[in-house]
Amino acid sequence: MLLVVLVLLLPSVSDACGDPPRFETMRLRGAPKPRYGPGERVQYDCRLGFKPIIPLRPRSAVCEDDNTWSALEEACTRKSCPNLGDPVNGQVYFVNGSVLFGSQAHFVCNQGFYLIGARILYCEISENNVNWNDDSPICEKILCSTPGDIKNGRFTVYKDEYQYNEIVIYMCDPSNGPDEYSLVGESTLICVDYDRWSSDPPECKVVKCDYPVVEHGMILSGFRRKFYYKAQVVFKCNQGFYLHGSSTIVCNANSVWEPKLPTCTKVPVAVPTEPSTTHASGFIKSCSYLSISFKFFVNFQNLLNVW
Repeated sequence: MLLVVLVLLLPSVSDACGDPPRFETMRLRGAPKPRYGPGERVQYDCRLGFKPIIPLRPRSAVCEDDNTWSALEEACTRKSCPNLGDPVNGQVYFVNGSVLFGSQAHFVCNQGFYLIGARILYCEISENNVNWNDDSPICEKILCSTPGDIKNGRFTVYKDEYQYNEIVIYMCDPSNGPDEYSLVGESTLICVDYDRWSSDPPECKVVKCDYPVVEHGMILSGFRRKFYYKAQVVFKCNQGFYLHGSSTIVCNANSVWEPKLPTCTKVPVAVPTEPSTTHASGFIKSCSYLSISFKFFVNFQNLLNVW
């Protein structure tokens, strides 16, 4: 009998609140208990990166008699990182429009300048506060060093450094041999980024393709004594012969005709065959013939009626 009384006096599992509520900006003070009886109170602190909302809000909850926790709202808000100004000759953009904890700051430089440092800064936890994860970058003026010299050629104008968008123009020297030099590559280079030109320097070299001969054919246009870089020739076949390949060829940088020379043969070029008539198109043609026949019959009948 005494044991039954003791069991009845013990609080049942149902006479307890469940786990304390969780919050985005707050965390439970101390370690959680396995169970909470009515009247017990739990306290919350702001999480790292957050601070109390002003005016202050309650940061504690009570286990009620009905085994539920008393109502409690978020009582903390994000901390702010120091404000960042635009760098000289550049701008800073905040992804979510603020400097609050978790924000990002994106830096860009004005045209003609390049960025030194981190392009993106993050507002992160720093000890017990928040701060940007790196120093603000700076924008420096874009300059290019002297481009490379080339064999058998030169460029204008020679300087120790060049401004953004400044150009140099390469040209080939006169040749001392029987064949002229060809400039292979871009003749104009532009300073487009920090110590970076728009392309590599060109080459000045002799590029000469063999005289193009097509049996049973002739040069229609582009005839000359020598065929240098980018020389273009157009062929046609003699009467009774058919052209196989491209009629137009160009002398490439390796002194090779591209595409390869065509041929002229007695065999005509194969023409793709027309696709066979489908049943549907045959049916349409049959219907057209029937329509024409019917119209002829009607016109003939009208003629008989007139007579």
